[in-house]
Amino acid sequence: MKVEENAKIRIIPLGGLEAIGMNMTAFEYEDSIVVVDCGLSFPDDEMLGIDLVIPDITYLKDNIHKIKGFVITHGHEDHIGALPYVLKEINVPIYATKLTLGIIEGKLKEHGIEKTVKKKIVKYGQTINLGAFRIEFIKVNHSIADAAGLAIFTPAGLIVHTGDFKIDYTPLFGDTTDLTRLGELGKKGVLALMCDSTNATRPGFTSSERNIVKTIDHIFAENSKHRIIIATFASNVDRVQQFINSANKYGRKVVVEGRSMVNIVQTAGELGYLNLPENTIIDIEELKNYTDDQVTIITTGSQGESMAALSRMAASLHRKITIKPGDTVIFSSNPIPGNEKAVSKVINELQMQGANVIFQDTHVSGHACQEEIKLLYSLVKPKYAIPLHGEYRHRRAQAELAEAMGLPKENIFILSSGDVLELSEKEGTTRETVQAGSILVDGLGVGDVGNIVLRDRQNLAENGIIIVVMTFEKYSNQLLAGPDIVSRGFVYVREAENLLEDARNIVNDAVLDCVDRNISDWGKIKMIVKDTLSDYLWKKIKRNPMILPIIMEVE
Repeated sequence: MKVEENAKIRIIPLGGLEAIGMNMTAFEYEDSIVVVDCGLSFPDDEMLGIDLVIPDITYLKDNIHKIKGFVITHGHEDHIGALPYVLKEINVPIYATKLTLGIIEGKLKEHGIEKTVKKKIVKYGQTINLGAFRIEFIKVNHSIADAAGLAIFTPAGLIVHTGDFKIDYTPLFGDTTDLTRLGELGKKGVLALMCDSTNATRPGFTSSERNIVKTIDHIFAENSKHRIIIATFASNVDRVQQFINSANKYGRKVVVEGRSMVNIVQTAGELGYLNLPENTIIDIEELKNYTDDQVTIITTGSQGESMAALSRMAASLHRKITIKPGDTVIFSSNPIPGNEKAVSKVINELQMQGANVIFQDTHVSGHACQEEIKLLYSLVKPKYAIPLHGEYRHRRAQAELAEAMGLPKENIFILSSGDVLELSEKEGTTRETVQAGSILVDGLGVGDVGNIVLRDRQNLAENGIIIVVMTFEKYSNQLLAGPDIVSRGFVYVREAENLLEDARNIVNDAVLDCVDRNISDWGKIKMIVKDTLSDYLWKKIKRNPMILPIIMEVE
């Protein structure tokens, strides 16, 4: 693609920059927009009742006529999880590698939209033309098969987007990261490098996936008489393959448990990314036909998610599997930042039930450490650096690496979600922002829970609720019944009868005062009741429950 003089490309990250998750970046040139990735993140502890968090796509909806398609780097939730929600509003084609598209199809099927969305499989080395852009898929290693980096050819110059990557010289399955192609692109001249920052704070190289094969085999040999339960990321197909191979080697049957694990094993098996030896995989119902030393269970729940299969086993809530003394439980993952507490809780619960828990040396990261990032910079030789994928500290660490590799400070951009970076051969500027942020998903509701609702939930969780019920005569405005007080989550009623009785009397006096002053506006009466009761409870017990006055009217 010919580079046009004075052409400016707009790069707009809509998520994935303040935390690990919700990755989404729009590339815009005149009347063409291409969106790379469309991920979700999981809610923080204070997001009570929220299931998922997806990026705000207001900007994309406003420019829907320009969007040529979604280009997906790999099949992890933080890169594909928001697609079913976004595609309902922006139905454009999806371009991805074979396994990635297989996983996406499963998600679209769950949402009933698989037949309405166009999907195209792209092979490594293949290019696709989308409006003003030409995009090439480049092989990279990651903790899921079929991960891709992108060479995005634009009228302003070439942009290399790594996706999530590491440089594994001895991958367990498949080829190594295509360093040759990255070097060729570097020679042609690269305008900007958008590189994964997840492990930018870690020195050295990320270990090879092959390094944990011996560890896994050793664990199987050491625990030949016990049941082995393994928790890992469902999407880490290579890792799941290792466990199936070891189980088969030691004559064990494998039970796959947890919805996402079952779905991905099925998809990867059908597409040829998992080799499933005959008669090795059994249904959970068949567990009772085998002794403990004849079975291995591969499950979800390595991050301590409360509803995941392992968490339910640990809490004795799983209907089919009960943890018993002697069970060996392997955590083949590191806790994602923020999940440490939940993982510790599950480990404690498992150990209390007599399980032997192994969580060291059973995992290697899928992300590049400092030396791999430096190698990438030396190959690609970009004019500009845009660190991606991580919290601010991770991206800051990559910016320092880029500077150490010789990039001028003014050519390194640490962006925030919603920033519009305009890049040309001559300069890069961020003078504009667009609407960006988080949309909360609660059940089937998308975006109907905002900050105010969350604040109310927080208040309810911390302080409880008091409902004050009053009945007035319609025309005379006389108090006929009440006020009655009902509380939930505030105090234990039996032990606080005096407090609630005093509260009722105070509210009664306030309502009668309103009647005496001929106040008939319900809104005003409710406000007075709220204020009066709130002041009393704060003075009395220093608590601030949610107060909900209800007025009924009878003729």
